[in-house]
Amino acid sequence: MNLILLGPPNAGKGTQAKKLYADFQIPQISTGDILRKAVKDGTPLGKVAGPLMAAGQYVPDDVVIGIVEERLKEPDVAQGFVLDGFPRTPGQADALDRMLERLGKQLNAVVSLEVPHSTLVERGSGRRVCPNDGSVFHVTQSPPKRAGLCDKCSTELVQRPDDTPEVIEKRLQKYDAETSPLKNFYAKKGLLKSVDGVGSPEGIYEEIKKAAGRPA
Repeated sequence: MNLILLGPPNAGKGTQAKKLYADFQIPQISTGDILRKAVKDGTPLGKVAGPLMAAGQYVPDDVVIGIVEERLKEPDVAQGFVLDGFPRTPGQADALDRMLERLGKQLNAVVSLEVPHSTLVERGSGRRVCPNDGSVFHVTQSPPKRAGLCDKCSTELVQRPDDTPEVIEKRLQKYDAETSPLKNFYAKKGLLKSVDGVGSPEGIYEEIKKAAGRPA
């Protein structure tokens, strides 16, 4: 099962991809996670991506496409994958089509999570992360037991530079301008399935499975 989870920042793609992995053992390929790790580690890619991400901009296509292709060659992807955060533009989607053809793979479905802007800003700006162990909290939805401190190691939680309301709004505007045309791209291929991304994670997940042709 080869899927794309399509949706703006903070739509819940990562959460749902993890649920798909738990049920079907197909790995989540999240370009956002890969890029943030590169920034934290100070790799050459991270040094290019860091300032762009902090400013709410996307990294160059050739960098992202190269990362994804290398990941899709790994052995654990043999039974399928869930792409989260890629492609973002029709140009990237074209590149993905050519990449999958080279690798002998094809997409089964593209699931688009639909969430209002106001909800997306609230979700993202309330997120707090532990710089020590990577634990993630939310000030209202999943707050830590002690305000501002990680439940696991008591390290002071921080807000990522790309989680401020201003940066999130910039990213949403960029998404609307550049990424929304993906819906038309995949609709023409008969692959697009839209799912309401507001509600319980479990309920949303059931709808995603139905859209992907895997009902409970």
